[in-house]
Amino acid sequence: MDNNINNNNYNADQIQVLEGLEAVRKRPGMYIGSTSARGLHHLVYEIVDNAIDEALAGFCNNITVDILPGDIIEVSDDGRGIPVDEHVTGVAAAELVYTKLHAGGKFGGSGYKVSGGLHGVGASVVNALSEWIHVEIYRDGIIHTMRFSRGDRTQPLTAGGAADKTGTKVSFKPDPDIFDETEFDFETLETRMREQAFITAGLRITLTDRRDPDDVKQSEFCYEGGIRSFVEYMNSNKNALHEPVIYVSGGKDDMVAEVALQYNDGYSETIMSFANNIRNIEGGMHETGFKTAITRVINDYGRRFKFLKEEDKNLSGEDVREGMAAVISVKLTDAQFEGQTKTKLGNAEMRTLVEQVVSEKLTAFLEENPAAARAILDKSVLAARAREAARKARELTRRKTALESAALPGKLSDCHERDPALTELFLVEGDSAGGSAKSGRNSRFQAILPMRGKTLNVEKARVDKVYANAQLMPIITALGAGIGEEFDLTKLRYGKIIIMADADVDGSHIRTLLLTFFFRFMRPMIEEGHVYIAQPPLYKLTRGKTMRYVVTEKEREAAMLEMSGGDPAAMERIQITRNKGLGEMDASELRETTMLPENRTLLKVEVADAAAADQIFTILMGDKVEPRKLYIEKHAKDVVNLDV
Repeated sequence: MDNNINNNNYNADQIQVLEGLEAVRKRPGMYIGSTSARGLHHLVYEIVDNAIDEALAGFCNNITVDILPGDIIEVSDDGRGIPVDEHVTGVAAAELVYTKLHAGGKFGGSGYKVSGGLHGVGASVVNALSEWIHVEIYRDGIIHTMRFSRGDRTQPLTAGGAADKTGTKVSFKPDPDIFDETEFDFETLETRMREQAFITAGLRITLTDRRDPDDVKQSEFCYEGGIRSFVEYMNSNKNALHEPVIYVSGGKDDMVAEVALQYNDGYSETIMSFANNIRNIEGGMHETGFKTAITRVINDYGRRFKFLKEEDKNLSGEDVREGMAAVISVKLTDAQFEGQTKTKLGNAEMRTLVEQVVSEKLTAFLEENPAAARAILDKSVLAARAREAARKARELTRRKTALESAALPGKLSDCHERDPALTELFLVEGDSAGGSAKSGRNSRFQAILPMRGKTLNVEKARVDKVYANAQLMPIITALGAGIGEEFDLTKLRYGKIIIMADADVDGSHIRTLLLTFFFRFMRPMIEEGHVYIAQPPLYKLTRGKTMRYVVTEKEREAAMLEMSGGDPAAMERIQITRNKGLGEMDASELRETTMLPENRTLLKVEVADAAAADQIFTILMGDKVEPRKLYIEKHAKDVVNLDV
């Protein structure tokens, strides 16, 4: 590149001014996080959040979300309807909401006291990123309609027939020019709608999938118990240590905080934080206040009632949160979110309020419920002992590796590159496949760690058992970032951690065990997109000297058509080999099909919803058999290529 030429041409002509919604189409990730499936579903959340704001204001009782053929979304509510009168700018208020960024009734005016859509860009962003959007407003006894396409108005706000109700109906089709995929996942939307119904007590949300007329799916959610019901749901497949769910609430000025929590006999914590009904996946000040308060309250109670002796150390936050399921929900007028996707709450005053409410009312609960208090303290003390045992095991491991010539696991075939962003670690099932992977890899940036046997099921084990496990310790050491509270993502030695296991039942079990471990003890590694699943080819197709590898049955059918030219006779001459194990592939096959970046298929592991993920891991890997049986019965018809 000739930098001098670029510098000479850099003048006022190179400065772009993006007008209106053009900026959204140019940089969609700034507004919805990404153009992947997560960003696609975020469009639905934005419209539903607007309807929920009406519910928070006391004007909406029902919301319906329909997925129509062609992956068109239709969201209806029975709120007041978007204002249709003329704004001071000379444009109808409803049209302004859908065409101007930061336009809405949520900036401290009288439209909404609290709102999740405080930035006022949700409706306009959905408009900008949709192939088309149609809005119907039922207000003042009249139906008003308007249409847009990719942010441009195609029909102005028009008054039509008579309306016998109030509310808003929004239909839109995501723009395939923007999104990597435009197919909505029913379960992803179902999880979000259930979550919103929990947070807004009494609100009824109905989700219906009408894409297949012969298989219409519908889920309806309405919970009078609010976040208490949410915690009960989170613990539904676990053994609760006490009844009922602990619930505390309080307010100050224009702020309200409520917290529900219940302990179970598991070893992991699940905390869900919300501000104005928006899930804050990175927590924030309200979550910090909660954690500070509960640690102090449990320690104070333990000292006063002699659960902790004078010589005992204080319980850590990790100790007192072991086995906890909690929901924190706050409402405030001037919510300060970090970023349009509202992943973190920044209001410092909310930390103070939550801390005060939890400190005062949780202390009272423990004093009034000694049996529940004893169960919680006993569990926390056992967690502290396990943590101390884990500390000793960790220190022993560190001393041992310090005395050895190399601190990394002996079976690890490391790569030469030292920049983690450029490196990959393959966790390979079996020594045989590990040998092939080692021979087939690019040693410059690909490292190989063979795994023998199945790892510990950490869903049923505390951290001290993890440090004592011969299969997990090499992985922990190779990754170099620690586990649990000590996990430090900045110390991760590899940018991609790729699980490579056979496409059979044992391989699936190994993947599930590893994912359970990563989710419970290294969750940031998943949340930041470092974990992948390799997709070895299931089929090898051979016709003469032509050979093709494919991963799915759909790809197999397409490849057969291509290789045969559509000729049935030629199709019959294609030999199809079903690969069952990585060990059956030699180094060159493994390299070409599963390891070479330009040829391979990788599945990125993402956590769309922590509560849903927690539920799945508990069902699949927990102690209770009945939930697992029901899950298998429900999904049995979806299973393909099951090896027995």
